[in-house]
Amino acid sequence: MMTDDHITETTNRVMTQWNNDQSNLLQMLIDLQQALNGIPESAINQISAGTRRSPADIESVIGFYSFLHHDTHNPYRVLFSDNITDRMLGSRALAEHLNSRLQDIDTATVDYTSCTGMGDQGPAALVNGHTLTRLDKERIDQMAALMETNTPLSDWPAEWFRVDENIRRRDLLLETDFEKGSAIKCALESGAEKILEELDASGLRGRGGAGFKTAMKWRFCREATGDNRVVVCNADEGEPGTFKDRLLLQSFAERLIEGMTVCAKVIGATTGFIYLRGEYLYLRDELESKLQRYRDAGLLSKDIHGEAGFDFDIKIHLGAGAYICGEESALIESLEGKRGIPRIRPPFPVTSGYLNRPTVVNNVETLVAAAMIAVHGAAWFRTKGTEQSPGTKLLSISGNCLKPGIYEYPFGTSLEVILKDCEATHVQAVQIAGAAGSCIPPSEFSRSIAFEDLATGGSFMIFDRERNLLEMVQNFTDFFVHESCGFCTPCRVGTSLLKKRLAKVASGRATGVDLEKMRIIGSLTRQTSHCGLGMTAANPILETLDKFPHIYEPHLLSTTFEPAFNLDASLEEARQITGRDDPDAHLQGGGV
Repeated sequence: MMTDDHITETTNRVMTQWNNDQSNLLQMLIDLQQALNGIPESAINQISAGTRRSPADIESVIGFYSFLHHDTHNPYRVLFSDNITDRMLGSRALAEHLNSRLQDIDTATVDYTSCTGMGDQGPAALVNGHTLTRLDKERIDQMAALMETNTPLSDWPAEWFRVDENIRRRDLLLETDFEKGSAIKCALESGAEKILEELDASGLRGRGGAGFKTAMKWRFCREATGDNRVVVCNADEGEPGTFKDRLLLQSFAERLIEGMTVCAKVIGATTGFIYLRGEYLYLRDELESKLQRYRDAGLLSKDIHGEAGFDFDIKIHLGAGAYICGEESALIESLEGKRGIPRIRPPFPVTSGYLNRPTVVNNVETLVAAAMIAVHGAAWFRTKGTEQSPGTKLLSISGNCLKPGIYEYPFGTSLEVILKDCEATHVQAVQIAGAAGSCIPPSEFSRSIAFEDLATGGSFMIFDRERNLLEMVQNFTDFFVHESCGFCTPCRVGTSLLKKRLAKVASGRATGVDLEKMRIIGSLTRQTSHCGLGMTAANPILETLDKFPHIYEPHLLSTTFEPAFNLDASLEEARQITGRDDPDAHLQGGGV
């Protein structure tokens, strides 16, 4: 039984570790939950007093992030990945099986979460925040047995938590050797202006999908008014079906650290953050170790590489299950210990970012590429790719193929080549760039991965002809409803309306009018939402209505209108109770 003294002592320890700094509130809550299995109500007033954040404010933060909760009773919290590719591998049946095994004991909660970044080695789940891969019925039975005996996670088989690199194809970034300290050395020898010139000449653009020119972003921040500049690595890889940054964080972190340090040298930053998505908790300890090894080698912290006054250090901040925090201003809000609500822009982060300081936010792959360009130069980088899209792109390939995993391709590579390499056959569709991206039919498989054609953050999900694409559309639409931050009406309401119309289609009660209504709602949501989430939330519906109309047509009724809710039918129970069935007991035109 957890005592009040234990809660108080643990809360004090966690707050002290984070210096009672209110901008570290989210980190305090995450660490407290890890220590106590949840966040006790009694700890909130204590945190409030120490951080000068009101209890209501703290509660709002807890309520915003899906991984945070108050319940400390159950020692196990299992969240199955509910992305469509995990569903295709049977994740729902496995979750139901675990639930049935545990129904007579009160030691665990079983639920679902969004994509966990393990699409190439699913079905996957999280248990108390720790990643489980390659789940099957036998492993679920073994898990249930361990939960029944309250076996701590440290005594569970290590194999269950193994996450493989799963590299299927290497090219420019993954194939080229990298010597520790080389990018930092080159940056110091070349100087900030020369590095910016090389980045500009290389044509490096943000690898998160938006494609903003990296050199331009760094220059804007360098020239911004203000001190105490900040470098932020966006490692909140939350787009469904994306897991390539997971590999870079796991096996190429030195390149990331040096990319951030090169950026710090260019813009004059002293502070850096890696915003690590909560689903990648398993990476935190090893990343901390690598950062410490860089400090010990004189390549991080004070007087880096022997240059007096070149001070820069990196901290790791964890996310807690909020897809919206992949948007850079929402990520900065989260870094400051707040709910991840996207900011109104301008001002932009390069002039007013973390704690209103000039801030560069780049994703993992972009910073890794920047480190490699600092060492090998722009000409090396431009040996691959196209004129408008130089270099290579890491793809996270999952779904109906024999070889899921991480592939590195030069920009300009066609979908046909990619599908052949991963041994995908009888392909009905490819979803590019995650739930927010594009659904591509076979007639367009000659198109290529490039900013001028199919831009992508890296997600590449494959669906063969046996798959019901309407299930995919429903899965993505449910995802956006769940992940909407709720700030703006077009997104909050629009996504819910789309979900309801889609359910009407799936149940066989829809007509052509409903499809047209979905187009109208989707268009309004896209045009009027506050941030990129709402602007792209209707994409799965709008894309498939245009390119895959056959997935909707079999579900339509022949009538021009069918009500979503039949008010007269809802009164049937009342008629039976009262014994009335006369005309006045019925409503005419009672559908809405």
